[in-house]
Amino acid sequence: MDRELVGTADLGRLRVEVGRQGRSAVFAPVGELDHHTAELLSEPLDAALDDGISRLVVDCSGLEFCDSTGLNVLLSARLRADAAGGAVHLAGMRPTVARVFEITGADAVFTVHASVDRALQE
Repeated sequence: MDRELVGTADLGRLRVEVGRQGRSAVFAPVGELDHHTAELLSEPLDAALDDGISRLVVDCSGLEFCDSTGLNVLLSARLRADAAGGAVHLAGMRPTVARVFEITGADAVFTVHASVDRALQE
């Protein structure tokens, strides 16, 4: 399935690709999502929400690490998307990142999919 690439940002330890697929904005962070890099993901998430796109899909398959700051970026986007009648869908989480969501209970507030394609089909 082809996705229209909208943009890419890179801060060394994290690269974020942003695209559109139908009515969804798709974000693909690759690397480490932490205090130093979280802005690279929060800015395009906020921009999509500001543009009225409330269905966000985050491809987590390239995330090697996510700390509490990264988790808060995703939780904040989820609250905004929910308020706009949308949602944040997480896809393809690696076990180490999924564990952070399990420990904090955040996995209960997100819709988690095995793959981006599955997230886009819902």
